[in-house]
Amino acid sequence: MRKQDISFDYHRYRQLLVDAVDDDKRMALINFLIEEGARIDWRPKPPSDRAAMTASTIAKVLAASRG
Repeated sequence: MRKQDISFDYHRYRQLLVDAVDDDKRMALINFLIEEGARIDWRPKPPSDRAAMTASTIAKVLAASRG
């Protein structure tokens, strides 16, 4: 299994998502994530890595929305 990318601060992102309770904060979060995404290595990954990353992201979003 692939290790978490140490350049991402998942705990910080989750807290920002929790704190985004109004439109201004949501837009700020979206802009922040876009800026962060600009620094991501977007080279093509093998399909198995992409599928695993997608599943992991979906699980985290669902867990955050329930918790």
